[in-house]
Amino acid sequence: MITAIVLIECATDSIPEVAQAIAELPGVSEVYSTAGAVDLIAVVRVRDFDQIADVIAGGISKVDGVADTDTHIAFRAYSKHDLESTFAIGFED
Repeated sequence: MITAIVLIECATDSIPEVAQAIAELPGVSEVYSTAGAVDLIAVVRVRDFDQIADVIAGGISKVDGVADTDTHIAFRAYSKHDLESTFAIGFED
């Protein structure tokens, strides 16, 4: 599983609508509204790198109200939770 953290700047008057539209995209597992330099943070979880482009460039960046994105690919998770098994339900190797 490949995880990308996407920092999103959007039109301030449409943050809830933009967040909801992004949350409904395939491959997006979570969307958070945040305080600070960015308006939203989305967590994208996909099976392969080609899907990253589909979800971010082909999906998130095209949502009305999204002004800019900054994507960070996660290399390794340091967590007590086994997220891989959680998001692998229904996928066959």
